[in-house]
Amino acid sequence: MAVRAVRGAVQLERDEAGHMEEQVGALLTAVLERNDLHTDDLISIWFTATPDLHCDFPAAARKLGIADVPLICAQELDIEGAMPRVVRLLAHIESDRPRADINHVYLGAAAALRKDIAQ
Repeated sequence: MAVRAVRGAVQLERDEAGHMEEQVGALLTAVLERNDLHTDDLISIWFTATPDLHCDFPAAARKLGIADVPLICAQELDIEGAMPRVVRLLAHIESDRPRADINHVYLGAAAALRKDIAQ
């Protein structure tokens, strides 16, 4: 079993706690489903949020039942012209998949962040 990394992002429509919880939950669910993962396969998850998001921590994903996986939040760099209201994740997982078969997930408008990755 190898340690792999999975990237993902979602752009929020508004800075609201319930909306963040819903969108981060959708992102995390998509990462798990597209990579045929279970919560037992998760090692840790880093979340980042752009500086314009203040409503909640993206690690509110705990409400999805992920209780024993280390989660941490950080703020993205404040780059002029960067896409606003974006939550990104970097999940470390255990998987037998080759690195090339890992499916990174960019939902909605965040797909524009990585046009090189087929969605």
